[in-house]
Amino acid sequence: MTMETKKLKKVDIIFENIPGLSYSILEKTIKRNPDDIILDLIDSGLKGRGGAGFPTGLKWKFTKNEDNPVKYVICNADEGEPGTFKDREIIERVPDKILTGIAICGYVIGAKEGYIYLRGEYNFLLKNLVKRVEEFNAFLKKIHLDFKVMIRSGSGAYVCGEESALFESMEGYRGEPRNKPPYPTVAGYNWKPTVINNVETLVFATMICHMGPEKFKKLGTTDSRGSKVFSVSGDTPIPGIYELELGMPLHRFVEEFGDGDTKAVQIGGASGFCVTRKKFNDTIIGFEGIPTGGSMMIFNSSRSMYNILHDYLEFFCEESCGQCTPCRIGCQQLLKGIEAVKRGERPPSYLEELKKLTATMKIASKCGLGQSVGNPFNSIVDNFREEIIY
Repeated sequence: MTMETKKLKKVDIIFENIPGLSYSILEKTIKRNPDDIILDLIDSGLKGRGGAGFPTGLKWKFTKNEDNPVKYVICNADEGEPGTFKDREIIERVPDKILTGIAICGYVIGAKEGYIYLRGEYNFLLKNLVKRVEEFNAFLKKIHLDFKVMIRSGSGAYVCGEESALFESMEGYRGEPRNKPPYPTVAGYNWKPTVINNVETLVFATMICHMGPEKFKKLGTTDSRGSKVFSVSGDTPIPGIYELELGMPLHRFVEEFGDGDTKAVQIGGASGFCVTRKKFNDTIIGFEGIPTGGSMMIFNSSRSMYNILHDYLEFFCEESCGQCTPCRIGCQQLLKGIEAVKRGERPPSYLEELKKLTATMKIASKCGLGQSVGNPFNSIVDNFREEIIY
């Protein structure tokens, strides 16, 4: 049965909370050969749930194979993408699964230290999280695992969600992206081999060690194995956080979560793609279609897509770190450009010139912020041009 003919399936892997489960998973897993754990992750098809989708098992393998006595594991909990709020819920409800994933990774790659880089706006979670980390570290001593988990708090910069900017922030510098290569598996935190995974990715790694790769592979599709936690917001009668199979067609999602008047869905947050109603049937939510870090923003006919694009561009202008010219100036020119078209100071054809600018930004920007601005810009301009012009 293909995903297209399946009914939308809700799953409960991430939030299943059985007391002591994570600790027992860790005790069992560290008795295994690290190479076998990596093979299970590769076999499961788990890809990074932060949006980029790099195979998790390969990332761990590359870092393990680096000949360096000092290595690190970092949990990227800098959930700054507009419309995404699922990591906050995971941290609140199942922190032990995150900690277990960090410790398993540390065991596999040979690291002694792991860190949770927590978004600055999530500091209200610190009290409970610090307590759980202290309890977890005491357990690690009890089972004689030479590993320790620590917490670092961000300063509220969107760009620090980018892995190399995150490293810079952790090292006490201004959060700005580095040139690549080298990649984190070779030179990450403190320029040492580092595995950096999203909150959700580490929880799935924990659960794959518990249930095995075969059960995980039964969910999703060939290109998009497993399930994913989605943050559903906007014009929906049932906003919230839902774990669903990957590879679902967008029209199934809209049938489940829309209000009957959905005209567009912004997939992947402000830096993602805006899909119009006429493309719902042809769009797959997954790595073979449109991947997403989890944000699904639903808009009905009452919404102005010009205003939505304007808000996104204001956000990018504010959050650009300013290090590279294509992003710093490009975001400003895109915002000024659509304002000029809206006021009639520029002809509608000027939108095509602005699209050429996004192509330059994609090639020349240093990190994903500038590279991805064209995603919402082009998809909204192409599908809702009349709302910008008139």
